Amino acid sequence: MPTPTDHFIETNQVKLHYIDFAGDGPTIVLLHGLTANAHAFDGLVAAGLAPAYRLVSPDLRGRGLSDHPAFCYALQEHAEDILGLLDHLGIEKAVLGGHSFGGLLSIYMAANYPERVERLIILDAAAQMNPKAAEMLGPTLARLDKKYASWDAYLEEIKSAPFNADSWDDAMLSYYRADVMDIENGGVTPRSNLANIIEVAVNVANTPWTTYVEEIQQPAVLFNGLDVYTLGEPLLPDIKAQETAEMMKNCKYIAVDGNHHTMLYGDGAKQIVKGIKAFVPVV
Repeated sequence: MPTPTDHFIETNQVKLHYIDFAGDGPTIVLLHGLTANAHAFDGLVAAGLAPAYRLVSPDLRGRGLSDHPAFCYALQEHAEDILGLLDHLGIEKAVLGGHSFGGLLSIYMAANYPERVERLIILDAAAQMNPKAAEMLGPTLARLDKKYASWDAYLEEIKSAPFNADSWDDAMLSYYRADVMDIENGGVTPRSNLANIIEVAVNVANTPWTTYVEEIQQPAVLFNGLDVYTLGEPLLPDIKAQETAEMMKNCKYIAVDGNHHTMLYGDGAKQIVKGIKAFVPVV
């Protein structure tokens, strides 16, 4: 797998960290999920997305190695961070993609800043998710603000989580290592702060997503992981994903293997990469 380079920039009054996978094709800017980090797409890289494309993946504010301000986690603040990143990269009009919250942020930017978004890649995000989404995300939120005796102890818990238990992929290791920081006595703790993540989630819940989705004019593709996430159900039901795709003027719907998380690895990742290569022409 190609090795990314690390970079830091100042944008919208925060220090933003991003990783850059060199590639021969167009640049794709990828935005991760609610509690994730810039390495969330390493499984797509392992499946061949880079070096077919240059991939830029930031740690959103409050995650990873980016600044963790005490407040200011609205969609608009996130969007202004990414606009600053695009300016820094010299990208006037971006191929923008995102997973989960990152997919919603991509939709928000495409609707509110259409002059800055050329194409839209949406990974398991929709105007409406599973009605049980808050409860279904319980296992992933449970790790936040928790201290683990060691990296091995953290990894053992992660591997046994309901969304990973039957689908572990070693390409996940770099993502989970970036999720935590070292603390005293050889322990680790996740970098994201639960209070900040809750603020993001509240802002998402209060956003009129149907209105934004209906405003999308750019070509788009929506990938949906159909497998069980938690509580015996997918986080994004097939019918909700298809409804969202149909709301947009020009959006293709593609179902892939895996659940909301594991779709980014293994067979699901290969299917996503194939779909992206058909959607984003390599000049």
